Amino acid sequence: LLDPQIHLVNLTGSAGSGKTILALAAAIEQTVATKLYRRIIVTRSTQGLDEDIGFLPGTEEEKMEPWLGAITDNLEALHLEDLNCKGSVEYVMDKVPLMFKSLNYIRGRSFQSSLIIIDESQNLTPHQIKTIVTRAGNGSKVVCLGNLAQIDTPYLTPISSGLTYLTERLKGFRHGGNVRLQGVPRSILAAFAEEHL
Repeated sequence: LLDPQIHLVNLTGSAGSGKTILALAAAIEQTVATKLYRRIIVTRSTQGLDEDIGFLPGTEEEKMEPWLGAITDNLEALHLEDLNCKGSVEYVMDKVPLMFKSLNYIRGRSFQSSLIIIDESQNLTPHQIKTIVTRAGNGSKVVCLGNLAQIDTPYLTPISSGLTYLTERLKGFRHGGNVRLQGVPRSILAAFAEEHL
């Protein structure tokens, strides 16, 4: 995640294995501390787990907020001990150059010097994965987070998922890497549920 020679990372693991928090910690280190990248761009599938909640008012970023709760939850977790922060995600958002982007509006864009995090990438089709990865401009890095056991898109399977497609196509790309996290440090309950439910 911190290697500037690696331009695309697939970060996989069980629910609660730490994919999101590790990706965010690495992204913050490389944008705020070392300034290797100018900004963090986060996107994900807006496929819901249950029924659609209907029209959401607001800007693109405001519409994406409900889908990116995992990102803001992890930002809070990363900064719970900060003296000035007191766990406030608003404080963190003021300090971190983070942008939420919808897949619906990403076509045609070119993100330069950006660290792009694709959350829940197991729910994307190969076409959607290609659309996002080809947005990476000069000096950018893409990190795909996913777990094939958590596919929510009805027409996708572990074989047809964009995450599987990308993993297979990434083989042999010397500027890419795959990281598989083991264990479930989220909590004892999450570890039990991952294994037994």
